[in-house]
Amino acid sequence: MSGTTDAAPPDLRPSPAGVRGVLWRNGLTLVFLLFLLLSLVGQAVAGARLFDEEQRAAGLDPVGLLAYVGSSSFAVDLAENWQSEYLQFFLFVVATVWLVQVGSPESKPLDGVGRESDEEQRVGEHAGPGAPSWARRRGWRLAVYSRSLSLVMGGIFLLAWVAQSVAGAAAYSEEQMRDLQDPVTWWQYVRMPEFWSRTLQNWQSEFLAVASMVLFAVYLRERGSSQSKPVGASHTTTGVDG
Repeated sequence: MSGTTDAAPPDLRPSPAGVRGVLWRNGLTLVFLLFLLLSLVGQAVAGARLFDEEQRAAGLDPVGLLAYVGSSSFAVDLAENWQSEYLQFFLFVVATVWLVQVGSPESKPLDGVGRESDEEQRVGEHAGPGAPSWARRRGWRLAVYSRSLSLVMGGIFLLAWVAQSVAGAAAYSEEQMRDLQDPVTWWQYVRMPEFWSRTLQNWQSEFLAVASMVLFAVYLRERGSSQSKPVGASHTTTGVDG
């Protein structure tokens, strides 16, 4: 024997205690939530200034930051971005069950297409000691939990889409009334080019981003990233990350 021991699994390795440990174990989520907060504040400030400029140009009083954050104009921009992001996640989660891309770490191995067997997925009698409780159960609980990621992503997309359409109809109607024209109903708004132009602009950018990430990761590397293959991996190595 060499006298060396195998490294502990990543989730069992010791981490700092206390608040520092919480931050270390959840750093990826916390950093992106911080980015979200900062971008929301920036969007609110910049959006309020733009909205007030448009108000003055129309001979109306400015509304200020707090009133703008509670307005339909701010809500439609926020919901529009969120629904396109969650549509991207939902489609990517579902598509990667059945579709592959040779050489990409974003893809499953070429022989892994489909839902996979219970043994491969470690469910039911194949579940290990640390498996979630619903992964051990048969019936509707396992069926729901086996699709819970796509269900949640798809649900958030639909809620954000509805919120975007409702807030967009209100914002559009406010503009109409400001120009002394008739407001529109929700049903009228969701059939208008205004709505679908805004929506499809966001969707196409998300689809481009996903396709770019899948393809670029075949040939390009980022050392140490879970979204990249090892630097020395072959371009045709599929479903392996660094």
